[in-house]
Amino acid sequence: MHEGHRKRIMERLDGEGGRLQDHELLEILLFGAQPRKNTNPVAHALIDAFGSLSGVFSAPVEQLVTVEGVGVSTARYLRCVGLLFERVKPREEDSQQMPSAYSLHAFVQYLAERYRSLSVEVLELFCTDSRGNVKAVKKFTSYDSGKANVPAEEVSRFLAAHRPDGLVVAHNHPDCTCKPSAQDDKFTVQLQMCCMMNNVCLRDHVITGADGTYSYFLVGRLESIKRDFSMDKIMTGKHIE
Repeated sequence: MHEGHRKRIMERLDGEGGRLQDHELLEILLFGAQPRKNTNPVAHALIDAFGSLSGVFSAPVEQLVTVEGVGVSTARYLRCVGLLFERVKPREEDSQQMPSAYSLHAFVQYLAERYRSLSVEVLELFCTDSRGNVKAVKKFTSYDSGKANVPAEEVSRFLAAHRPDGLVVAHNHPDCTCKPSAQDDKFTVQLQMCCMMNNVCLRDHVITGADGTYSYFLVGRLESIKRDFSMDKIMTGKHIE
């Protein structure tokens, strides 16, 4: 099963290895861990969950196994490969490397570089612990409408899996201003309510656009949303419609 696809991608590795995309290289690597499976969906899921190859290979086993299609043996295989990379090649400064802890200044620079060449809208959820250390990231992308759409149940599942202290949300407006749309405002409210029900602090919603970066926290709108959509107001029916 999948022999034809595997043969074609291995031939591409032989002839044009440097042009293979990240998920394709990871797909090939997974042949060793999952010899009888189609590893393409798993490779995509891993990169979506951890944001990059670097994120995949630095993730601990307990986080890797939360990705659909990744069992303990595959998670240990990837962790071992990641540790080998760390020992063979010293860490280098990389503008694409995700900051280890959340600060608005660091994330503005990181996101601007990360989203610079994208032509579609993506949205990412970054988990932080009580000290602000970034522990996990999940990316959502829509190639159909150009709009990243994240159902509330997906956010809840992500929070339940990682149990973070805080959540930072970021997305891009590829061809327009960073100013939030009415849909962005509505989504931020939904995020706040979802975080509140999971006992998670929504730290910020950051939007990058052609003209710069917008932070709901920095302009004070996040605090306003938290105040207007507090549990007390929801229970008494006094929240803003």
